[in-house]
Amino acid sequence: MDKIPQFVIAAPASGSGKTMVARGLMRVLARKGLHVQPFKCGPDYIDTKFHALACGTPSVNLDLFMASEAHVKALYAHYAQAKEACVVEGMMGLFDGYDRDKGSAAAIAELLDLPVVLVVDAKSAAYSTAALISGFLHFRPTLRFAGVLFNRVGSARHFGMLQEVCTDLKVPCLGYLPRDKRLEQSSRYLGLDFSQTEAEETLDYLADLLEQHVALDRLFAETMKERPADQDPFPLARPCGWRIAVAHDAESFTFIYTQHLDLLRRMGEVRFFDPEQDEPLPADTDLLYLPGGYPEQRAERLSAAQRSISSIRTYLEAGGKALAECGGMIYLTEGIRRTETPTFVPLAGVIPCAITAEESHKKLSLGYRQFIYNEQTLRGHEFHYTQFAEGAALPASIAEVRNAKGQPSGTPVFRLRNLIASYAHLYWGEIDLCTLFKASTR
Repeated sequence: MDKIPQFVIAAPASGSGKTMVARGLMRVLARKGLHVQPFKCGPDYIDTKFHALACGTPSVNLDLFMASEAHVKALYAHYAQAKEACVVEGMMGLFDGYDRDKGSAAAIAELLDLPVVLVVDAKSAAYSTAALISGFLHFRPTLRFAGVLFNRVGSARHFGMLQEVCTDLKVPCLGYLPRDKRLEQSSRYLGLDFSQTEAEETLDYLADLLEQHVALDRLFAETMKERPADQDPFPLARPCGWRIAVAHDAESFTFIYTQHLDLLRRMGEVRFFDPEQDEPLPADTDLLYLPGGYPEQRAERLSAAQRSISSIRTYLEAGGKALAECGGMIYLTEGIRRTETPTFVPLAGVIPCAITAEESHKKLSLGYRQFIYNEQTLRGHEFHYTQFAEGAALPASIAEVRNAKGQPSGTPVFRLRNLIASYAHLYWGEIDLCTLFKASTR
């Protein structure tokens, strides 16, 4: 087996700069002509989009709550094939998981035997970072660190003091990113905004800084290891000849895991269509997938696209199989109610309830979700600000949904004919979609 650079970018806490460093290093590697495979710890849809922008390859999520250890190992091994570098961006702090450190970036690094590049925010600090770094180096002795990379360094003299920290702790000092107003001003384009022109410019500027201030040869030497042997992560995705329609665009239906599309392609023929453009559901569809996104921000456009709505409604009323997650579920409701305006924007009207979207006092629903349905355990996550309209007579939930600690979350899961819909974004990597739609045993 050949050896390639493989590592996890992590940090003591969110906001330390790991996201910036991860994307910048992906860009650096890609500019050197390497075929980079990006990964993201956790159920993140935004970071993965910018991973793909940074290096030209779709990013893959690795999550130890939504998937088993065996499946995560198989995912990593499978997508690492034929690649020349693998960069895994962590989530939150290195040891922050869904239950203490379970499912954390550290847990994934240990599972995959990957070295960690620790990104430390050095703003307004020098030798005091020794105590912080020492704690991370020794908290889990089984975890291997490739080195430390400092962020928001004020000057060459400041960096010299930080190098002394690494020397005393006997950990490689990999370099730094200087304090830079342009990077701070452009953080929106590295996180929430999908403006590709601005993001491209920022990524190239970031890559230039990393090439100037980071010991890339040492980083690659410290992280070189054998590429794992290929594994099949989708043994349950048996070919069934289905024609699978996937709603997809840049805003309303945009949150799709890379591995989900690969899983669907193994099952049958995947065809994309865009309800925002009033494209009808493709003919002879056997399974419809309506992923999440921001339909509440595009409600007027979606409402006007009556050809799409009519074709989807007809398909569902005839018993067509469909999965609708979060934004996809919202699209199928009676519509969006905005109380500040006040306005009501009608949508597909398949699910008999309305959704409220209020900018003035957003309420965040966030967390992992799990439930059992048709003898399968389904896991996923929930992240949304919209809510069911107060007083709505919701259809009965087909399962009791619980959070990561097994406590009821109150999230309903609807089944209307052969439509399964919920606010939860499900992970299908280890479930059998072919049997999910069988008649419920409840």
